[in-house]
Amino acid sequence: MNNNTTTAAELLALVREQNSTLPEVMLRRERELNETPPELVYEKLRVAYGIMRQAVEDSLREPGRTMGGLIGGEAIKLQKHREAGKNLCGETVSRAICYAMGVLEVSASMGLIVAAPTAGASGVLPGVLIALQQQYDLPDEKMLDALLVASAVGVVVAENSGISGAAGGCQAEVGTASAMAAAAAVYLMDGSAEQCFAAAGLAIQNLLGLVCDPIAGLVEAPCQARNAAGASNALVSAELVLAGVPEVIPFDEVVEAAREVGHALPESLRETALGGIAATPTARRLAEKTGCGGCHGCG
Repeated sequence: MNNNTTTAAELLALVREQNSTLPEVMLRRERELNETPPELVYEKLRVAYGIMRQAVEDSLREPGRTMGGLIGGEAIKLQKHREAGKNLCGETVSRAICYAMGVLEVSASMGLIVAAPTAGASGVLPGVLIALQQQYDLPDEKMLDALLVASAVGVVVAENSGISGAAGGCQAEVGTASAMAAAAAVYLMDGSAEQCFAAAGLAIQNLLGLVCDPIAGLVEAPCQARNAAGASNALVSAELVLAGVPEVIPFDEVVEAAREVGHALPESLRETALGGIAATPTARRLAEKTGCGGCHGCG
């Protein structure tokens, strides 16, 4: 493996050559690059997954106090809506979007979360994983391996495209998170390594060009709803692939396309709060109320 140019094609080649699984390949990668033995990797993953679950639980206990006050209590509302049997989405999707929004609320409230791959997209992966674990009564051991699968996708995107909203828009954050969650979902449903990357590719394609335009420069709105969209998109992408819908564009080519699209986005749509939703009259008034717009430095 070329440590500087990790690609999906390389990882899949290792899976085939070693008659291995994607989690096993990622464990070997950790040992080779970071000298981290598998038992320590799993210990760290167990801690990370515990933090994800705790964030979901905290969001369903009481609304968080976010810096801008633009969000708060959405996860609780969604849970009550589902428990009343009024949800339009199926059980798994309803849980996933609820949990995804909840984790983002915890993040915006300065609570403890796992950046997967970033704080602004931190709700997508736990939303999908925890919803699937609950729905299918999956063991924790399999969830940790799913995190390894998600990390494989994250590594490829980070090394070949980027995960920064400031550099590539929200497609780099929520798009990557959605791809990670899609791959993990396929793995949890016993899909192949090839299917994992196929689902990840679909997830990114579906969110290609997604801009980053946080109101008042705060990671609250529209970020929270986009975490929910990223979670549902992950499940849709996984469903398509598991049903046998063929991969049209290889994952590595999708990542390269995302890199080019991200670079093509104007600065106003890359986390500057100068364009998109952040530039609407209502968003500007909200920015004034939060105190962020007081200096008029954002135009």
